Amino acid sequence: MAGAELYIGLMSGTSLDGVDAVLVSAEADGSVQALAHEYQPFGAELRAELLALNSPGDNELQRAALAGNAVARAYAQVCRALLNAQRRVPQDIRALGAHGQTVRHRPGEFDGTGFTLQVLNASLLAELTGIAVVHDLRSRDLAVGGQGAPLVPAFHRAALAQPGEDVAVLNVGGISNVSLLWADGRSGGFDCGPGNCLMDGWIHQHQGASYDAGGQWAAQGQVHAGLLAALLAEPYFRQAPPRSTGRDLFHLGWLDERIAAHAPQVSAVDVQATLLELSARCVTDSLAAHAPGAWRELLVCGGGAFNDALLARLRALLPSMKVTTTDRRGLPPMQVEGAAFAWLAMRHVRGLPGNLPAATGGTGLRVLGSYTPA
Repeated sequence: MAGAELYIGLMSGTSLDGVDAVLVSAEADGSVQALAHEYQPFGAELRAELLALNSPGDNELQRAALAGNAVARAYAQVCRALLNAQRRVPQDIRALGAHGQTVRHRPGEFDGTGFTLQVLNASLLAELTGIAVVHDLRSRDLAVGGQGAPLVPAFHRAALAQPGEDVAVLNVGGISNVSLLWADGRSGGFDCGPGNCLMDGWIHQHQGASYDAGGQWAAQGQVHAGLLAALLAEPYFRQAPPRSTGRDLFHLGWLDERIAAHAPQVSAVDVQATLLELSARCVTDSLAAHAPGAWRELLVCGGGAFNDALLARLRALLPSMKVTTTDRRGLPPMQVEGAAFAWLAMRHVRGLPGNLPAATGGTGLRVLGSYTPA
């Protein structure tokens, strides 16, 4: 294969804040370089509908289909903005890697295979952009017994690993996941638990903000020991990898039940402080239980990389590790996941596997995704 190809990765994650689009250049050897980034928020109505679809409700099939149309339009809009800013045309792009918006994630449940559902009308997206779309990137891994998540460890190995070093990469989106990149070439990873989703939901409910900027509100509160213990008693945290999770489990109803049972008089700000501690502890406890070793560095990406209070707690709980962000490796924290899905699109187009069985639990390597031509 001669020369580089351009791909765009589109990611809208569990935080439900909006869409990140990352333009990458993929070389013949499979290496990629992020070139540009564009972000656009979801409208309030679409965000509310996507959040509602995380729980059972009326007329779900129609609502999910229409939400998939709306997600395609949001994706197309951010693609246009990215192309215009970079003075590119659709014909310059080999393919889009489009994650879609996860509204249910139940791998292995019910019938032994389970399902994972990302709403997106890929055909509409291809028509609106004039670019081929690689989508439905999780289902093939489920078909071989995997969780379909996390998918990013394989990309983290390609983009962020350092020869001779054991490096851990922590993505803090709505849910947090960690990638384990050993110096000897082994890789792994798993979902830790709630990253921003509970903190974002709680501050929106009590202060009307979309997120706790810098963790400033949480820093004003005190951790409620009884509530924290009740939250950490969730069986998921004791589950051995491979494991993945989402809003199916960690939502405000889950939190409200534990507040009512264990801390009915707790103040709202103290709940926020406790949720930040939960987000930190589910990472550090998971590393201690499931990834013991001489880790020297934790590279943080995702929206949580900008939560100063969360990073401070991670540093306090991991005194032997250098906790920094992926900027240290030349990849800005908000571009990592978009770049990962561009990389997965490239792997699909080139007929190369994209999953990492050590992370997802799948029984074998597979080419991920479905392809809708321009």
